[in-house]
Amino acid sequence: MPRAVDGTKHKDRRKKILDLAKGYYGRRSTNNRVAKDAVAKAGKYAYRGRKERKRDFRKLWIARISAAVQAEGLNYSQFMHGLTLANIEINRKALSNMAIEDKTAFSALVAQVKVTLGK
Repeated sequence: MPRAVDGTKHKDRRKKILDLAKGYYGRRSTNNRVAKDAVAKAGKYAYRGRKERKRDFRKLWIARISAAVQAEGLNYSQFMHGLTLANIEINRKALSNMAIEDKTAFSALVAQVKVTLGK
């Protein structure tokens, strides 16, 4: 019985790595040893990036809300505190969209917060 020189599992494993490394520069896309390291590093960056994206969007929403609220004469922390006192539960993403797209509704919300805070 002849000896199996290069099994399909081995080939499939290499092919999977090289497919993931498609588009990388130089030997990173063609050489299995270099591509394996590049794919591993890219995976670490991708994992970290998924966490960072959540932080970045939250920062963006807070900056937008803060700018819109300052135009109304409050600051961000007072506004958020007023929302909790008024039992208004709305997330920052929705508040940010409201501040940009529906200024009248946002102004009404700020007015309601001002009444709650007594300002």
